Amino acid sequence: MKVLMVITSHDQLGNTGRKTGFWLEELAAPYYVFKDSGVEITLASPKGGRPPIDPKSNEPENRTELTLRFENDEEAEAQLDQTVRLDSVKQEDFDTVFYPGGHGPMWDLAEDNDSVKLIESFLAAGKTIAVVCHSTGALRHVKTPDGKPLVQGKEVTGFTNGEEEDVGLTKVVPFLVEDEMLKLGAVFSKTANWGVHVVSDGLLITGQNPHSSGPAAHTLLAAVKQRVRSAA
Repeated sequence: MKVLMVITSHDQLGNTGRKTGFWLEELAAPYYVFKDSGVEITLASPKGGRPPIDPKSNEPENRTELTLRFENDEEAEAQLDQTVRLDSVKQEDFDTVFYPGGHGPMWDLAEDNDSVKLIESFLAAGKTIAVVCHSTGALRHVKTPDGKPLVQGKEVTGFTNGEEEDVGLTKVVPFLVEDEMLKLGAVFSKTANWGVHVVSDGLLITGQNPHSSGPAAHTLLAAVKQRVRSAA
């Protein structure tokens, strides 16, 4: 099985002068769900090369067993140093795609045409995909074949207004994930701030926050295996 993981290349937290990027737990937790299941992983980002890590995600209170494992894993770090450019990857080469979050995707992946087309091509091929946390925002311009917003009428989750308020960035982000999904006609599902919450609707799996990234990857893996079995 082959999985593509799409990571942000954006490192500026609006006009605050602070840095952002991808959230380490949201890469590390799914990475090891896939790796420990023998899945072949390809990492991609809009600019290629090493994507920026959100410095906050590597502060002591946000480290986990898996983020530490990732940092001490030479193979994983080497992969992260050499992400392939997003415009060079094709859906046909992978069984599924997973989007880790962090605040970075709100600025680049949410507006990236290559990303939009890639997600649309996975869904058109009948392949299940997963996005977590702020990467739910990467669905904002994704359309169904008949031109409607992908999330219209679908149950989704992502970083909530309450969680954004907790981290004090409500006025900094270009849009709020929860509000944007509701505006597009999605049924937004959430649990308490920072609780684990994963939603599946058709070919789309969404996770609410960093702690939901590992569980979302497990849900995705099960869905892809199920599809492979059904096709056999």
